[in-house]
Amino acid sequence: MNVLTPSQLEQWKSDGYLLLPSFFSPEDVKEMLDEAKRLCDEFDIEGHPLTAFKTAADGEHVGDDYFLNSNDKIRYFLEPTATSPATPDTPAKLLVPPSQSINKIGHALAVLNPIFHKYTLENEKIRGVARDLDEQRDPRVLQSMIICKQPRIGGTVPCHNDSTFLYTDPPSAIGFWIALEDCQPSNGCLSFLPGSHKTARISSRFIRNPSGKGTTFIDLPDVKKNEEDWEGMEGWRESDCKAGTLVLIHGSVMHKSPPNLSDKTRFIYTFHMIEGAEGTKYDEKNWLQPTPEMPFQPLFK
Repeated sequence: MNVLTPSQLEQWKSDGYLLLPSFFSPEDVKEMLDEAKRLCDEFDIEGHPLTAFKTAADGEHVGDDYFLNSNDKIRYFLEPTATSPATPDTPAKLLVPPSQSINKIGHALAVLNPIFHKYTLENEKIRGVARDLDEQRDPRVLQSMIICKQPRIGGTVPCHNDSTFLYTDPPSAIGFWIALEDCQPSNGCLSFLPGSHKTARISSRFIRNPSGKGTTFIDLPDVKKNEEDWEGMEGWRESDCKAGTLVLIHGSVMHKSPPNLSDKTRFIYTFHMIEGAEGTKYDEKNWLQPTPEMPFQPLFK
């Protein structure tokens, strides 16, 4: 049975993203949101390295072992403004309650958490969407996570495309982004540059630093570097949506989200798919690595 209509598939191909309102029922959304909040409430700061998630492509970004070894675990990453700066004499400290400090929880929720497993790897509608898109022969699920966008401290996500961070040769990433609460401009909804997936080249990638310390970006030698001012282009669309909406995101489409300056949370659940079939390579340079015990999971059974 088809999940996507011909007009939705045409919009996907034209814009590089697609909103599917009411994809999940209110009951489904409540189950996922309740589980996300339970995980936040159970966050134990004792022994946590206070790893903050930083996303700026031209500045500091996260890259400690806690982050790099998270493929087969459920780990907590904090908002940068949730902690005080560390100094040689004073360690960083939380400035807000632990449950309100979290930027995201990942990256193996779809495998290890029964609720998110149910709505990802065991969900027939999700499989149907992947089949209807017909972009991948053997989709593999990776980087499953809750993103919280905490009130007043939820940070900006700068303009980017996902295949830079989940690089395959050739590029193949597709994001599945599920609103667990209403997402509005005031609390950090997504914005897209429609059609940018047709012209944006994956000319750099986010990798484990060859020095063995952290992460870095490298240019792809055989791809012309993007020189467009994506941020300054006309045509950006804010994609506010109701809880239960599924947003599909092409790996090359440019998108971003503003900070959450409101008093409302903006919880979402997201995961990505890459092509797992022969002819597409996901290599050892990528920051997120599968393990023998937990390879990237096939979506099709």
